[in-house]
Amino acid sequence: MKFLPSLLLLSASTDAFSVRKGVSSLKMVSTSPSSSSASIGSSPDWSPSSWQNFKVAQPPNFPEDELEDTVKKIGNFSPLVFAGEVRSLHESLAKACQGQGFLIMGGDCAEAFDEFNVDHVRDTFRVILQMSLVLTFGAAMPIIKVGRMAGQFAKPRSEPDEVKDGVTLPSYRGDIINREDFTDEARRHNPQNMVEAYHQSAQTLNILRAFSTGGYADISRLHAWNLDFVEQTDEGSRYRKFATKVDESLRFMKAIGVDTAAPAFTKTDFYTAHECLLLPYEQALTREDSTTGRWYDCSAHMLWVGERTRQLDGAHLEFVRGIGNPIGVKISDKCSPEELIRIIDTMNPQNIPGRLTIVVRMGAEKLRKNLPGLIRAVQREGKSVLWISDPVHGNTRKTDNGFKTRDFENIRAELRAFFDVHDEMGSHPGGVHLEMTGEDVTECIGGLSDVKEETLSARYHTYCDPRLNGAQALELAFLIAERLRLRTGLPPIE
Repeated sequence: MKFLPSLLLLSASTDAFSVRKGVSSLKMVSTSPSSSSASIGSSPDWSPSSWQNFKVAQPPNFPEDELEDTVKKIGNFSPLVFAGEVRSLHESLAKACQGQGFLIMGGDCAEAFDEFNVDHVRDTFRVILQMSLVLTFGAAMPIIKVGRMAGQFAKPRSEPDEVKDGVTLPSYRGDIINREDFTDEARRHNPQNMVEAYHQSAQTLNILRAFSTGGYADISRLHAWNLDFVEQTDEGSRYRKFATKVDESLRFMKAIGVDTAAPAFTKTDFYTAHECLLLPYEQALTREDSTTGRWYDCSAHMLWVGERTRQLDGAHLEFVRGIGNPIGVKISDKCSPEELIRIIDTMNPQNIPGRLTIVVRMGAEKLRKNLPGLIRAVQREGKSVLWISDPVHGNTRKTDNGFKTRDFENIRAELRAFFDVHDEMGSHPGGVHLEMTGEDVTECIGGLSDVKEETLSARYHTYCDPRLNGAQALELAFLIAERLRLRTGLPPIE
């Protein structure tokens, strides 16, 4: 598929960036861990290329000359996001750290070049907005909306190679590195894919900016869609009652003269995030903000480091410690309290609220066992982090007929455990991270959409891991809203 040159919609703050870019030769060697006392985005011992002096986990096998040419080319492209947008997100996350907000992050497991179209972006955007409306009413607090989009092209792999019928080829690592077809050419690690990923990300951001400011995010439109959802449920269901309460609130606002056609009701802030995995691409899009002198990775508003790449002496933590973006780190039951504190000290040495989000992915049983100790260590050390749950990732299994899937009941159980532990520890459950799509796929089992093992093949479209469909994601939003409502002292929906 061909992509037009990127023409960014500059409807948001377009802070000026100096001509300095994060471009240099890409030679990787090993050295000792960096100091964790540097200031965020302006460390004297950090540069956009300093990660090259550290061990790189999950490295691509790009031809060196092609890689260097591609990185230089991308280094001359326009930034995809801007420093002012990034700072706005940071401010919202800082409030959430103090219990004054809730983060919802959702989108594809991995974006694909061939699946790109306006409808796909719109549908996922719509479901996230629908969920945010439900959560806003349930929590009576601001909801921060972040899409796993416009850059979520790379995926880590357990094994570097894949074997089929006696043939061994490199594993599929996401479209930004290679392609899914099981051929020599498709599985070759191709640096030019980064250019295509950039242009698709630019188009996705154009679409998101247009939808978020052009009336598509109108609160009355979102509520009408939620009412359509509850029509699928039983007459006396909790979802119908909840939607009725939202409807009453909107009617009351209109009755007392609140202008629900004002921008506050028709526009919304929407941000993007992806896993910081392919460091040459991230380096190429790192820019110095001329107003503050800080470095920002302009590929996304927020980036996170995954479970497989969060080594304390590794290149990924070295890279993210120096950028001014809000950053996250995924942790499983493998992470000890002591290791978590060291990770926090490396990624957020100044203990700045909103800087660091901890994404917990363990499964319900392991979460109940391990999360209290992690929270206790953070509380004891006085660290400022935002805790969010990734209840989808740790609940993957394979069916007898070979499909990877996730059970809705297990996802709900992990979310319930997440809230229970935070209730016990007196800490703030600050958000949820979901692999999901707005499309009517059949990839995860259960929920009101009633997907069963035998119906998985009907609309199983994922390029990587199974995703919640729109109805399943919205169902989770109603469940989370009920829980947040209780935490904020509001009466339950009877």
